[in-house]
Amino acid sequence: MSSDNESNPSVEVEDQFSALMGDDVEPLGRKGANYITKPSKLTPGVLERRKAAQQERTVDNNFLDPATVIQPVDPYDYLAFSRPGVQHGVYKNLRQGKYDIQSRLDLHRHTVEQARVALHSFIIDCQTHGVRCALVTHGKGEGREQPAKLKSCVNHWLRQFDQVLAFHSAQKQHGGAGSTYILIKKNSTARLNTSEKLAQARNRKS
Repeated sequence: MSSDNESNPSVEVEDQFSALMGDDVEPLGRKGANYITKPSKLTPGVLERRKAAQQERTVDNNFLDPATVIQPVDPYDYLAFSRPGVQHGVYKNLRQGKYDIQSRLDLHRHTVEQARVALHSFIIDCQTHGVRCALVTHGKGEGREQPAKLKSCVNHWLRQFDQVLAFHSAQKQHGGAGSTYILIKKNSTARLNTSEKLAQARNRKS
């Protein structure tokens, strides 16, 4: 008689994924990384201390510049940035919103410091979980005492990430000048998978 895993291929795939990535991570779907918490009987006090420790580590490792050194942009400016080596066609597809958005971050109602912490954590998590295209919504900030404050910060901060290959203001359906598409560098696992696929393709042709 066959086991449950043998009769259910999806269970076997999930088991293999858990063995590789750990129980805290679910496979990445089209809409981005999903995070789950292990069933636990930890007390609220322990959970709060763990959360505080995680936030402290995030802040300590945050290399993003403070707002005092950031040059402002206009609320309606379109943000654009591409590192040398990014193919024109790839950047064009990003600019035109042709890539699936795998993860999103909304910075509305964030202070500058909250946005700084959130964006730092978001980009690191995106690369860790293999997200290639993400969307950050920062708003235009028109009519404010300091117009486009968060937008200016995002424009400055994204350039500081080695993980960010390119970014561009979004198409209208994704927020226009109040949101930004981000192209993120492949992590080592994704690069290995790509190399293996290219090798297999070459072998089939030979």
